[in-house]
Amino acid sequence: MKDVRKERRVIFEVDVLVNWMMHEKWPAVLFLLMSLMIFHVRGDSGAFVGINIGTHVSSLPPASDVVSMLKQFEFTHVRLYDANAQLLKAFANSSTEVMVGVTNEEVLKIGKSPSAAAAWVNKNVVLYTPATNITAIAVGSEVLTSIPNAARVLLRAMKYLHKALVAANLNLQIKVSTPQSMDVILTSFPPSTATFNSSLNSTIYQLLQFLKNTNSYYMLNVYPYYGYIKGNGNFPLDYALFQPLSINRQIVDPNTLLHYNNMFDAMLDATYHSIKALNFSDIPIVVTASGWPWSDGASEPSATKKNAEIYVNNLITRVLNGSGPPSEPTKPVNTYIYELFSEDQKPEPMSQKTWGVLSTKGSAIYRLSSLSSRVTGSSSFVYCVAKVGADPGKLQNGLNWACGQGGANCSAIQPGQPCFLPDNILNHASYAYNDYYQKMQLNGGSCNFDGTATLTDTNPSRGSCIYTGSVNPSGGNGASPPTPSLTLGPSSDFFPPSSTSKLDARQFHFLWSPMLLSAAFFLLLT
Repeated sequence: MKDVRKERRVIFEVDVLVNWMMHEKWPAVLFLLMSLMIFHVRGDSGAFVGINIGTHVSSLPPASDVVSMLKQFEFTHVRLYDANAQLLKAFANSSTEVMVGVTNEEVLKIGKSPSAAAAWVNKNVVLYTPATNITAIAVGSEVLTSIPNAARVLLRAMKYLHKALVAANLNLQIKVSTPQSMDVILTSFPPSTATFNSSLNSTIYQLLQFLKNTNSYYMLNVYPYYGYIKGNGNFPLDYALFQPLSINRQIVDPNTLLHYNNMFDAMLDATYHSIKALNFSDIPIVVTASGWPWSDGASEPSATKKNAEIYVNNLITRVLNGSGPPSEPTKPVNTYIYELFSEDQKPEPMSQKTWGVLSTKGSAIYRLSSLSSRVTGSSSFVYCVAKVGADPGKLQNGLNWACGQGGANCSAIQPGQPCFLPDNILNHASYAYNDYYQKMQLNGGSCNFDGTATLTDTNPSRGSCIYTGSVNPSGGNGASPPTPSLTLGPSSDFFPPSSTSKLDARQFHFLWSPMLLSAAFFLLLT
């Protein structure tokens, strides 16, 4: 009896499916489902890296050239410090997502008048949408620390701007927030004890309530460069540059026992903990600015092209890894690099004027990573790995030497750690060889290990197992590192390539959700 019922049910389901597919509107239903599916996948594809565009530049290129440069370097998200009309027009009918800025001077005016906010939105947002894909308004920049007496005006300005977006039916498309500096937090380390400056608690509480109510995000400017300088030697430079740390130099939060391999993540967690201290959760952080100056005028010795190259390229790899900081590992951290062009019209010191990654002619100031290379995993930087087919006894000897006398940090290949699996001598030797080589190659260390090692330009990182790569390789086993290009060239890899190019089957679970089925039935019945 059960088999008969089952057979009838199957015949019924097939009959329903055939009738649906014979329906004259079935193509429209299929298009609807596929469109929503693609939209969902794009929305969950992981974190992005954007770029800031300032205009205090003595020879700013035409807006059309700026757009072309962004395409060449694969930036699809930009943050404008103001509502530059030429740039907003130039981004029309492109896939670029634009965050438009309200200047601090404008905040003071908008916060006094709802009509001023409506006029600003009409002039700088409504006029350009939907052709220009504006997705956010950044209200001021670090207002709470740069103009402390403007706190109340800032909150009113944000609320007025949001109401103007509601009136224009753009509030679901465009978020309103305001970039903050790390200075609103009193002590950022250890992250678990971080809290906002108590004098700002009332203002920040209201700010967080606004972000929560409007489903927006907390905008944060993160500068490990300044954190390193202000640390007065308490933190190693490698910690600020995303470079690997030896076991005795790793940074650990004594309260949570979470390990921090870089200052960027520690700053993020300090902010997340500060937000939680005010009893808010589920407010994501977007890093609206992060970078490193490449010249200092001899007054700031850490501002060099080498350090800027290491930081920015490792930042790109870190963000596109798609993970969050240790306390919030499932929350990707969308980040905007500071900045596209150096704003040479800014006041002294010199390091304020040298944060740009491109010259105004469009060439890279230093070797700049291709965003797509982080998806495919390709790299023009070198790694030292064990040779496939090498003698296991020699590999074991090389592994023992690297982790012992060689000083390699082999904690990642211990049981339960990210690089332990696969548990074999080839994998463990590769990690140890590479860690030794990256630390010692500038001091004469080679990638040889009794003939069991070789250089490769393929990034061996996988998942949470991270290999670092050489910025300026030297020595080695005779392999010639790739010649730097004037165009795009990936850099050292401290974090693994993004997995966003691979679509997991779990991303399609929504296809037959009630919302989509309801939409499909509605279309068929009309």
